[in-house]
Amino acid sequence: MFDRAIESEILELILDTPVVALLGPRQAGKTTLVRKIQEKFPNPSIYLDLESNTDLIRLQDPELYLQDREDHTIIIDEIQRMPALFPLMRSLIDRKRTAGRFFLLGSASPDLLKNSSETLAGRISYLELHPLQYQEVHDDISYSSHWLRGGFPDMLLAGSDKSANRKMSDFISTYIERDLPLLGLPASPGNIRLLMNMLVSVHGNLLNVTQLANSLKMTVPTIQTYLGYLENAFLIRRLQPWFVNVSKRLVKTPKIYIRDSGMLHTLAGITTSEDLAGNIILGNSWEGYVVQQIIAWLPFDIQYYFYRTQDGAELDLVLVKGMAVKVAIEIKYSNSPALSRGYTLAQQDLGNPLLLVITPSAEDFKLKENAFVCSIATVWDHLAKAL
Repeated sequence: MFDRAIESEILELILDTPVVALLGPRQAGKTTLVRKIQEKFPNPSIYLDLESNTDLIRLQDPELYLQDREDHTIIIDEIQRMPALFPLMRSLIDRKRTAGRFFLLGSASPDLLKNSSETLAGRISYLELHPLQYQEVHDDISYSSHWLRGGFPDMLLAGSDKSANRKMSDFISTYIERDLPLLGLPASPGNIRLLMNMLVSVHGNLLNVTQLANSLKMTVPTIQTYLGYLENAFLIRRLQPWFVNVSKRLVKTPKIYIRDSGMLHTLAGITTSEDLAGNIILGNSWEGYVVQQIIAWLPFDIQYYFYRTQDGAELDLVLVKGMAVKVAIEIKYSNSPALSRGYTLAQQDLGNPLLLVITPSAEDFKLKENAFVCSIATVWDHLAKAL
């Protein structure tokens, strides 16, 4: 079992907020984590799994059951299966508002759990548990294995790359055939599978919904709906562009990524590191992997974007606090990268923030004033100082 970086933040919030919701994709380790740390909660806790018939029977009269246990922290797993609990929780909290009343685990984002965001406004704090981050496993697992297999624990810790690939294939099928329909996705599993396969080819590129719709012979609104569900289920990410200076001719279309690199590779038919090294998606896969690792690490008050102008100035990631760009990032699958004029112009456009060029394993060195090359292993020290 790996220590998770989010543990301390959970324990801080459970002392301060009536409801804490830990959200993230299935099999990211939410249940394992809460089981590990629940003994550190200030109140005694009770765990309920809404996929368990026994626990559902306990909640046949949920108001009576929960009210009789108001001095406990009630942990409710797979909360998206019973949205009717949200108004009841609000009522119980308003009768006795204390920190740590409920701890919710779910596989859907707040946007999809609209009942919670509306009913429990002012009473709930959301946290996202990403699949295992490189920072959490680097003492035991190389970046290359983590990149190939992704961060889902079952796949990352499988006995072989072939086993990891098979587990991921089964995981994708379960998500498409069971979980997404349960979240309300109005699509056939076959259409979602086609869309996921199509997203492999555009991973790390600007999102062209019309092109996707034409390729899949679907309407643009249909594709937008499907993408929304995939995003709210934590499977894909639409990275928005950063723009403040309206006088610049800026690209305003988001980029799209399949969040987990292991999922990307399985969808692309990549099983081994050799397969990946010879695949056309190598560079975009590395970019998506690093983007995911950095976003998963960021403090809650840091926002993230990419930057691109129609004149060719671009950066893969821009980290913003308030309205100030703190760090600009370029991701290169090379240990001897060079900066083109476009990156220099982009850095100047953004007010000359620290520029980090992230490589697989290069030793740190200074490219120019306020620009450094670093590796996936050393970038964290630079970010911690800058943010």
